[in-house]
Amino acid sequence: MPPLDPQQTAARTWFESLRDRVCAEFEAIEREAGSDAAFEYTAWDRTDPSGAPGGGGVRGVMKGRVFEKVGVNVSTVGGTFEGDFARSIHGADEDPRFFATGISLVAHMANPHVPAVHMNTRFLATTKRWFGGGADLNPPIPYDADTAEFHGVLKAACDAHDGGYYPRFKAWADDYFWIPHRQVHRGVGGIFYDHLENDFDADFAFTRAVGEAFLAAYPPIVRRRMDMPFTDADRARQLAWRGRYAEFNLVYDRGTLFGLKTGGNIDAILMSLPPLATWE
Repeated sequence: MPPLDPQQTAARTWFESLRDRVCAEFEAIEREAGSDAAFEYTAWDRTDPSGAPGGGGVRGVMKGRVFEKVGVNVSTVGGTFEGDFARSIHGADEDPRFFATGISLVAHMANPHVPAVHMNTRFLATTKRWFGGGADLNPPIPYDADTAEFHGVLKAACDAHDGGYYPRFKAWADDYFWIPHRQVHRGVGGIFYDHLENDFDADFAFTRAVGEAFLAAYPPIVRRRMDMPFTDADRARQLAWRGRYAEFNLVYDRGTLFGLKTGGNIDAILMSLPPLATWE
């Protein structure tokens, strides 16, 4: 993979620093619950189809008392898209060479009252350069207060950059995280954006704000719910809901497809899948 330019380096550095802060916060929550669980990190390298080095990443996974399974991945890859896939990527139909760096996080929780969560932000470069990503909450047992708080923090982050971002990106999330064959949303939503290419500095600042908003919004919800008692029926509801989550990620999720089509690390790509799920 060619040396990174200043924009690519800045984006990669931010995603790695966000990873470190998120993992530290999640480990702190485990300490508060009396657990010594910690992230285990596995580095991986990618070879481009051309045979050249194609970058790589680090997969972090923790299994604890609060976080039944949480994965936080950071990857920085580059090379050439193969065949027809290039035509599906913004700007790659003219030249199949690409660069991508980003963070991807999915947490599946031990207590059914604590919502699962997804967060991903990324920077891609083809013949165009853009940011994308978002965050969404996936509670087996929804609480209106949690939903309102999560959306409120994301809205504040959006409004600080553009008053039109939140309604646009919330609607995008509602549309994207829809499971057509089940006719249900994957969760209670959040924001989703892609192809943000107005101005690098402004778009990068917004993408950083999304990461900060996630750190501000999600840990308080975890701490509020993690010690609530739950029943076998609550657990059964959680496992069935996880089945829906798995269906979406395997059938519809663009990030899963991107990772598989670009020769990413299989364990990192599929870390989004829950440790246990049921289909009744």
